[in-house]
Amino acid sequence: MKSINIGNGKITNASEISLGCMRINELSVSEANKLINTALEEGINFFDHADIYGGGKCEEIFAEAVDMKPSIREKFIIQSKCGIRNGYYDFSKEHILNAVDGSLKRLKTEYLDVLLLHRPDALMEPEEVAEAFDVLSTSGKVKYFGVSNQNPMQIELLSKYLNQKLIINQLQFGVMHTGMVDAGINVNMTNAPSVDHDGSILDYCRLNDITIQPWSPFQYGFFEGVFLDNDKFPELNKKINEIAEKKGVTNTTIAISWILRHPAKMQPIVGTTNANRLKDIAKASQVELTRQEWYEIYRAAGNKLP
Repeated sequence: MKSINIGNGKITNASEISLGCMRINELSVSEANKLINTALEEGINFFDHADIYGGGKCEEIFAEAVDMKPSIREKFIIQSKCGIRNGYYDFSKEHILNAVDGSLKRLKTEYLDVLLLHRPDALMEPEEVAEAFDVLSTSGKVKYFGVSNQNPMQIELLSKYLNQKLIINQLQFGVMHTGMVDAGINVNMTNAPSVDHDGSILDYCRLNDITIQPWSPFQYGFFEGVFLDNDKFPELNKKINEIAEKKGVTNTTIAISWILRHPAKMQPIVGTTNANRLKDIAKASQVELTRQEWYEIYRAAGNKLP
């Protein structure tokens, strides 16, 4: 597994693929242990959590599965998120501090490597967020900070008040969710793909050393299902399977390799709970698509080049 630098060297030894832990509450402790150990064996050392995953149960199972001790904790880069509550978003200082304390307790650790604000809060008061981050940073409870699903101006507004650099932005991206690159390819056009829904977030993150973490890389739409082996996408699956066979890997591997081929050095968050599938995903780190293969997959997904 290749390693990447996150935030221009703030974190230097992160695996370029991260295991998302949103569904590990569906596993027994022994099954979760197997999944986590498989990740480590494959070189994955970055684990993504959120306080809302399983109502907190995912963080608890993770800590129980690995028997979180200082010597064990050093093996992991642990990220969690906060800000989503029941029916609303909450970036208040009080909630951020309470949420982190809850995550630390459930994870049985004294610190998070990274804390992300989970989706934008329309009522965000950046001064409050800054106060919360200062407390968390000074106390050592959180080393680094980031956001999810935020556009450049939202990040700029927040950064104006922060004493810490935001180093991560989680955004949906994958073969069937390509808005971040569509607008760039269709500049000066009047077709639908030319509409920039994200404020040039891809280029902005690259310019500001913010690592993009693509979430739900196998999904199409908004959690409508996976595109691999899906009869709705015959041309795409034919092309992916063709390239997979040529390279001696699975279609799962190729779907992640497609993301890793982008020079932005993104870090996909994969949420599989199947240890064997995780092994296939990890192989993507060693399989590099050619420029032609990348564009062939992009076009097979229904995208047209101007």
